[in-house]
Amino acid sequence: MFTPGVEVAGVIDAIGSGVSGLRVGQRVVATLPELGGFAEEAIAAASRVVGIADSLAFERAVAVPVLAPTTLLVLRASRLAAGETLFVPSAAGAAGTLLVQLAKRVFGAKVVAGASSEEKRELALGLGADIAVDTSHASWSERVREGTAGRGADVVLLREGGDVPAASLRALGFRGRLVVFGVDNMFDTAFTKEQVGSLLAQNQAVIGVATFSLPEAEVQAAVREVLELVERGVIEPVVSHVVELAEVRRAMHDLRERRTSGKVVVRVRA
Repeated sequence: MFTPGVEVAGVIDAIGSGVSGLRVGQRVVATLPELGGFAEEAIAAASRVVGIADSLAFERAVAVPVLAPTTLLVLRASRLAAGETLFVPSAAGAAGTLLVQLAKRVFGAKVVAGASSEEKRELALGLGADIAVDTSHASWSERVREGTAGRGADVVLLREGGDVPAASLRALGFRGRLVVFGVDNMFDTAFTKEQVGSLLAQNQAVIGVATFSLPEAEVQAAVREVLELVERGVIEPVVSHVVELAEVRRAMHDLRERRTSGKVVVRVRA
């Protein structure tokens, strides 16, 4: 039987033989490569389990394990430096809200946030973005350039296909880095000769990031690092809805219709 859910938070009920560094009764978060999180109990590999502080609510902690490596390691791969400008697409989404905060509060960058509604742009600005542009309009790349005094962004994040890659290149500045991640929606992408020529002439770079192929130790270190930032109050996972297990179908529909911001958390009562 298929049970969805890749991130879980709770209390350890039992530990397998040979496991060290964890204990029964400990509060933890974990990722489940084979899914199964929408349940009262789940089994996780010890290497994918991370302890959390007593002060950190499960609803906040569970928003971190998958997004932490995606966001932190994407920014590191981009070589984003303090004072540089970063464009974050879907800035009110689960990954976007963390990217905005990490870029501002940890990397010291200027952030241009992209979002399709006024409410979502306000959320991004509230999280620290310096500028917010309306990505529902085809001219959004021009707005990015206007917000950077015509220079374009030093780093542009890209995770969609269609006409978004071309617009992302137009938003990118001289010697800028286009960082591609989360490629599920990009299989229809093809750059033209003109776009490749522009990329070369502008001395720009394209960087790909896929956390699933990185060493597990590096991924789990990123999870622990981001959890520590949350515990210290440096960043805050955005959880727009906490729903009961019986409400999952409606919550998934809202996600598909892009009616949510940040994370949607499912509360399971054992």
